[in-house]
Amino acid sequence: MKKIFTIFIVVSVLLLSTAGLFILQQNSFDMIEQSVEIPSPEGKLTGTLVLPKYYTNKVGLVLFIHGDGAIDASHNDGYKPLWERLASLGYASLSLNKRGINGSEGNWLEQSMDDRVEEARQAIDWAKNQPMIDEKQIGVWGASQAGWVIPKLAEKEPLAFSIVVSPAINWLTQGKYHTRKNMESTGYSESEIQVKEAYDKKVQKLLESHADYTDYLKIAQEKNLMSKDRWAFISKNFSADATADLGHFNSPVLLLLGEEDINVDVSETEQVYRSKVKPSLLTVAVFPGTEHSMLSKKTADSELRAILISLFAPRQITVQGYMNQIEQFLQKLPKGR
Repeated sequence: MKKIFTIFIVVSVLLLSTAGLFILQQNSFDMIEQSVEIPSPEGKLTGTLVLPKYYTNKVGLVLFIHGDGAIDASHNDGYKPLWERLASLGYASLSLNKRGINGSEGNWLEQSMDDRVEEARQAIDWAKNQPMIDEKQIGVWGASQAGWVIPKLAEKEPLAFSIVVSPAINWLTQGKYHTRKNMESTGYSESEIQVKEAYDKKVQKLLESHADYTDYLKIAQEKNLMSKDRWAFISKNFSADATADLGHFNSPVLLLLGEEDINVDVSETEQVYRSKVKPSLLTVAVFPGTEHSMLSKKTADSELRAILISLFAPRQITVQGYMNQIEQFLQKLPKGR
């Protein structure tokens, strides 16, 4: 019996060691990561510059612009598979910690979309002064809330390209869409949804009247209570609408959408992009069975599945075809733009 137990322990240790080595190998990416600091009038920004392991000439750059939330430079390592793919294509990646995260000074909840545009411009100015970066090949990748930042940035900077993932058009209509779809997906009745929509209308009226946080607290529901910082952030940004700004694109744009996105009305987004962006500049890819973060719905709906893929096959965490679409788009870009 003792011998069997010993064999069991040895086999278990070997299996765990093998699994650990496999996980380490799968999460080791073929690229060079460097920590960076970028000075700005609002305080320093910290982040990560990712370079190909081997390059001889100057490389292009993809500046990452985050969606909503307290996001660090790597988005909890979620960006790394894409950084590696970009490095294999000869592109560097630059991604900053949001203000207040990992040494970036300030508070991201105090920023307007225009503030985020200026922050992106500061990052681009910094990148242009790096000896390995080709300033004519600087483009952007951005997700979700970045859809209100990138079109504004395109007016102010000669971007070589823009990759926009799951953007909304209008802040308020996006919020209404998300509320309804989220409640439907979690089993709420139509009457319960209408009650929530009526409450949200009251909050919207307060925002439109520039009410302060104390006014909001008078009507706030405890289960939907937002913090004072969050109220300030929404007060600055609830009128965001990308429609007019989409006309500022004058370089290739890749729009990536998921059919199962409950955060964003992808039909509206696609229609508005097609009507406002020059057809010669726009490429659109809509992935079936895919949600807001470019995960398959099956993965997004299972935390265990997402964790296991992240550990054992991180390059397959996003839906099949997503990174291939980005690669094909970049390979077709005219050189020297």
